[in-house]
Amino acid sequence: MSRGNLRIPMLFAALAAAPLVIAGDDPAHERHELMEDVGDAAKPIGQMLKGERDYDVDLLITSLETFARVGESFGGLFPEGSEGGEAAPAIWEDRAGFDDALAQWRDATGAAI
Repeated sequence: MSRGNLRIPMLFAALAAAPLVIAGDDPAHERHELMEDVGDAAKPIGQMLKGERDYDVDLLITSLETFARVGESFGGLFPEGSEGGEAAPAIWEDRAGFDDALAQWRDATGAAI
């Protein structure tokens, strides 16, 4: 798999590793809440892909719209100084790569919708 092809899986891994810290008005909390939304939206897609649920285009679009909404705000929730917790260190170690992967996520989600 080429480096470019690894960015989307890396982003998904980073998104899945978002912090579980619950605190008021802090980026880690907001990341956590958005990742809850992504997890909830991904579950029925996975079930459809595995044949455990009938294909439902409306549910698929709703899930993809959740991915799009999260993709639009997620990048801004990793300001310098918010490192740590359960967020992947790679986000800050390769910020340009993370931002590029997030842009690819937004483009892919938009194309799918």
